[in-house]
Amino acid sequence: MNISIPSILLSLGGKCLLNWALVFLQRKHIWRSFVGVFSVSLAIVDTALTLIFTTIHFHIGGHLFLLDLQLTRYHICLVVQILGQVYSALQWPVVVIASFDYFYTIFLQPAASKAKWIGRSFVTILLWCLASFYIFLLSEFVPVLEDVSHHQIHQCWVFHTTQILQVVTLLSLTLSCAALHAVCTTPSIQNPQLKDQITDQSKTHSRRSVVCQVLHIFLNTWALLLIFLAVLLLLPVGIPSYLGLNVAWLCFLNSFVIAVVLCVVCPTLQLAQGLAAVPPDSFCEWKFKFNLAAEDRT
Repeated sequence: MNISIPSILLSLGGKCLLNWALVFLQRKHIWRSFVGVFSVSLAIVDTALTLIFTTIHFHIGGHLFLLDLQLTRYHICLVVQILGQVYSALQWPVVVIASFDYFYTIFLQPAASKAKWIGRSFVTILLWCLASFYIFLLSEFVPVLEDVSHHQIHQCWVFHTTQILQVVTLLSLTLSCAALHAVCTTPSIQNPQLKDQITDQSKTHSRRSVVCQVLHIFLNTWALLLIFLAVLLLLPVGIPSYLGLNVAWLCFLNSFVIAVVLCVVCPTLQLAQGLAAVPPDSFCEWKFKFNLAAEDRT
């Protein structure tokens, strides 16, 4: 679809303000997870590109020289399209890396150290580089530019993103299967000893309690956004690719991945005994769930 350059600049400016507002909201624990570190990098990239685009657009004549390279409105459209493709390519890797990060946090409960956020920063930089190399060298991406003078360019062709709906669909199916499995699981009766049967039944009820509380806490926080995404899935409405990756989406994804990891892996005993660490989340109070699970098991 074609979007005017002023509209692109306004939407990017609003995205930058939202990004930094959410980063500031999570400032106390922003470095304690991969998603937090990646959110900071995303806010920096968006802000830098928005300032460059705005300078080019409002410069006299619509062009600017930088290191003997003439930057024009062509470059705004070109970089917006490339940026959208890079953002789309980053969606699934962020989900996978965040899942491993939370699995490591929940089960191993590593001590806080400076090396951890340095490692997450390195992974974040590497991920940006790999995504960029993929778009330039391996993908079949072809930019769409008007064959007119840069003085006459007032709109840019922008691609839609479908990765958001793919991610939400897969995570929702995984979460639903985990909840269904927890509800339908019956305690084992093959052990002849009554004590073992009671233990198995207690574990089953504890697992159900954990899954139910995870779903309850997550839906109480993000139900409206899930309804909005469901409407987008049913209606032929596209999300511009350069807006597809933002800190608000990462905050939702952070809670979603935590919920999926807890429901699928569900370390019931560790949670009940307080032996599992809780990944940082500024929107969902997962600690309340663990207290309830411990009381239910007791």
